Amino acid sequence: MRSLWLKSRRGFTLIEVTLAMTLAAMIVALLYSAFYLGLRAMEKASVHSEDSQRLRSIETFLGSYIRSAYPYRESSRSSAIFFSGEEDRLTFISSFSIGMGGRGMSRVTLSWSDEEGGVLIMEEGIPVRLGEEGDDAGYRNKLILWQGVRELRIQYLDPQREGEDWTEQWDGTERRSLPRAVRVDFRDEDQEEIHWVFPVMMSVLAS
Repeated sequence: MRSLWLKSRRGFTLIEVTLAMTLAAMIVALLYSAFYLGLRAMEKASVHSEDSQRLRSIETFLGSYIRSAYPYRESSRSSAIFFSGEEDRLTFISSFSIGMGGRGMSRVTLSWSDEEGGVLIMEEGIPVRLGEEGDDAGYRNKLILWQGVRELRIQYLDPQREGEDWTEQWDGTERRSLPRAVRVDFRDEDQEEIHWVFPVMMSVLAS
C-alpha cells in the first residue's frame, strides 16, 4: 500500500497543470507581442529610411536646377532678368535641364498645390520661350516632387546686403539680379520640418 501511495504522488494535480498551461500561454503571448512590436519597428524604420533617401534625392534634383539659375534677358539691350519668386511659387531660367541631358536652357517652375493634402510640383519647359505664346510650345515635363507638403514657404537671399536678409518675393525685372540663395521650408505629412537652402552659383560667383 505504501508503494502504491508513493507512485500516485509522482503525478501532477489539476491545479498544477492549469497553472503551467496559463504560464505557458502568458509566455507565448509576451513573445508574440515582442516579436510583433519588433517587426513593426523594423517596418517603420525601413519606411522612414526610404522616405529620407527619396527626400535627399529630390533635394539634389531640385538643387541642380536652382543652383544653375541663369540671369536670362529677353535681349542684349534689356537689363531685366527673368526671375519671379513668390512665397509659394518660383519661376526662373536654368542652365541645367534633364530634358536636354543635363545641358541647355530650360524654363523651370516650382509651385505648391493644396490638392491631395498638398503637393510640391516642378515643371520644366524647353526651349525657353517667354510670354503667353510660348507657354504651351515645345517640350514640357510636369513632375510631382513630394506629396503631403504643408506650410510651404520659399524665401530669397539678397546679395546686396550683409548678413542673411531673406525676403518672400524676388522680381528680377525690378532688382536686375538673381538672389544669392533660395530657401525652401515646409512640413511633411508626419509634421517633420524640412529645410533646404540652395545657393545660386551665378550670383555667388559674381559677389
